Amino acid sequence: MRLILADDHTLVRAGIRSLLEAIPEVAVVAEASDGHGALELIEKYRPELALLDVTMPGLNGLEVAERARKSSPSTRTLVLSMHAGEEYVARALRVGVAGYLLKDAAAAELEIAIRAIARGDRYLSPAISTQVVDGFLRASEPAADPLAGLTARQRETLQMIAEGHSTRQIAETLGVSVKTVETHRAQLMDRLDIHDLAGLVRFAVRVGLVSPDA
Repeated sequence: MRLILADDHTLVRAGIRSLLEAIPEVAVVAEASDGHGALELIEKYRPELALLDVTMPGLNGLEVAERARKSSPSTRTLVLSMHAGEEYVARALRVGVAGYLLKDAAAAELEIAIRAIARGDRYLSPAISTQVVDGFLRASEPAADPLAGLTARQRETLQMIAEGHSTRQIAETLGVSVKTVETHRAQLMDRLDIHDLAGLVRFAVRVGLVSPDA
């Protein structure tokens, strides 16, 4: 199984790679330190699996997973997260991840998750599995995706706003004009009925687009 590894922390990435190299028939073909780099590598190598940190700058792991479904349909995604909150898990399932593994899981669980995904199954950390079942039992129908009305570019802009980037920095990263970013921001406020930047940041945190400590 060819695998792409993406995490913005160098030491964490090295530790995960060490664990992966101990798993027979798994080969790490490339690494990325951010979401944009991860997506480029997925499109270049078309690996069987992409192991993605949820919280990455610019483009988070769930956004990468969603875009990868279109650009490399054969690539399945396993996301790593320190967050077990319902918003994070629900959005991960909506975008079609094959696995959701908590970062405080035992090292052996990584191999279990990868082997499950290789069989065509979906893997959720046990604590997540319990939470998902409880959520279905509490709700008569699935909750609506709070990000459903936003385009991919609007979600990307919202994430960068929540990360504290200036309008000019966002424009340079996305390769668009400052005016275009201002238009995206105005559209976000209109669609979400939020009328200040602080409100956009709180919304991004609440729906799991960025980590509370981002």
